[in-house]
Amino acid sequence: MKILLAKSSGFCMGVRRAVEMVADASNDNSACIYTYGPLIHNPQVLKGLEEKGIEILEAVPEAGSGTVLLRAHGVPPQTKDALRKSGFQLLDATCPRVIKIQTIIKKYANQNHAIILIGDKNHAEVIGLLGYAGERGHVVSNMKELDLLPAFDNAIIVSQTTQNIEFFEAVKAWAKTRHPQYRIFETICDSTEKRQAELKKIADLVDAILIVGGHNSGNTRRLFEIARKSGKPAFHIETEKDLESIEFDAIARAPYVGISAGASTPNWIIKNVYRTLEQLPYKRNGWAHRWFSLQRLLLLTNIYVSLGAGCLTYACTKLQGMHHDTPYFLISILYVQSMHIINHLIGIKIEKYHDPGWISFYHRRRKPLAITAVCASVMSLAVAFALGTGPFLLLSMMTVLGLSYNLRLVPASIPWTPYRRVRDIPGSKTVLVSSAWGVLAAILPPLAINGTITWVNGIIFLWATGLGFVRTAFFDILDMKGDRLIDKETFAILLGEKRMMRWLHRILVGLIALLPVLSIFQLVSGLGILLSVCPLLMLGVISAYRNHYLLPGVRLEFFVETIFILAGCIAFVWPAVS
Repeated sequence: MKILLAKSSGFCMGVRRAVEMVADASNDNSACIYTYGPLIHNPQVLKGLEEKGIEILEAVPEAGSGTVLLRAHGVPPQTKDALRKSGFQLLDATCPRVIKIQTIIKKYANQNHAIILIGDKNHAEVIGLLGYAGERGHVVSNMKELDLLPAFDNAIIVSQTTQNIEFFEAVKAWAKTRHPQYRIFETICDSTEKRQAELKKIADLVDAILIVGGHNSGNTRRLFEIARKSGKPAFHIETEKDLESIEFDAIARAPYVGISAGASTPNWIIKNVYRTLEQLPYKRNGWAHRWFSLQRLLLLTNIYVSLGAGCLTYACTKLQGMHHDTPYFLISILYVQSMHIINHLIGIKIEKYHDPGWISFYHRRRKPLAITAVCASVMSLAVAFALGTGPFLLLSMMTVLGLSYNLRLVPASIPWTPYRRVRDIPGSKTVLVSSAWGVLAAILPPLAINGTITWVNGIIFLWATGLGFVRTAFFDILDMKGDRLIDKETFAILLGEKRMMRWLHRILVGLIALLPVLSIFQLVSGLGILLSVCPLLMLGVISAYRNHYLLPGVRLEFFVETIFILAGCIAFVWPAVS
């Protein structure tokens, strides 16, 4: 099965802005936070906000306190005034494109124009827009209602931002023929246009179509209508769990499946749907099923990532001309294995927006995984102790820091700091994980053997840390939409996906050049030239993701981790090649 994911899928600008505003408000404000009505039309996002203590205000009370966030759809001006009079502070997350329509309606309503609004009568955006039209507003949902309108001397026609483009084109043709004096404003959001146009193109290429999004989302329902009109089997689901209730064979047997999603569908839901579809071809017996299952098991148990850390250490020890590499190889594997499992177990509630399969695996095997983590940690410290006091103390400090990542270190009685856990510090996960990999690979071995660290060791540390940083930051990008609801300030969130991607490209270009330069000046062996293949491949994988050749899932994660395994393999065969 091939899967084609629409590039326009997921949060539109207005929804993303609203979600980020309410997430930031809850992090920065100890007072009560409310949204006036549901923030967006997606039950999963609303549940996440509820768990953060953000309540939905369905009506304006006589008196209140705290902050009320006005949702992306906007509200009538009368509602704004009533909320202020009740004592609330307002945080306006109305989409800028909706504000533009509000401004147009207000202007022409004051000039005694009739306002013809093309949209769904009960939609939150339409209700908000009507508040600016007053008694001059007329909502039209179909051509029959349009024909029933009286003729106006002066009127404007505007549309709900998520309206069906074909319907609005029909309205424009009607106005041109029947009432050429009416002024028409193109107010359908360009995100909606792109989403609908892309879906039509995808429908011509695939054998079945999945539309992902809330059943109460108007723009998602319109995408589903377009998909059905294509004549291909089309299904509207909210989450990956809904795949069990649809005509599964139509999807499972389709050689090519297209996925599109509404403007209020978060990235993590789209990713989970893709993960579920990705597994369908491997449900049947055969070598492909066994190979995919093995890949998934190696990733779920963290065996593959810890082996990758060990291989990176092995490559760096060979690069520095060290021969007694086995202890450092083992320490890296055992340390990374223990820290990953322990922090996953501690933070299992925090990670719930990323991969339900992963959560289920850890819930069902919590005890054996915990035993494995403790044993791996003890064994890594034992090996380090055998190497000497310096390596043992260094690894002990790293272990304490790793164990404390998800633990509350600053009590609530100290009010002046927002950082109560290590994970609360912006970018801490990315820096700590990559630094730990760098220390294990390039600092601990020379410290144990020579008792000192040279500047060449420092440069190799930067190379290993840089490669680990790109790996961790890239996975942060894949998870960033879920992270916005769990207060995890990664670099991907702080900088934004596009800026973060540009930085990863710059880092990788530097890493590609770094080791060959050291090799040319004979500061390290010629192995440095061969190892430059690793950041080059990482650059290729990230570029493939950006161009939608690789989508988030088991195969993408396996590709990334394999790059570190490759580093060890290159170092292993280097003596024979040289």
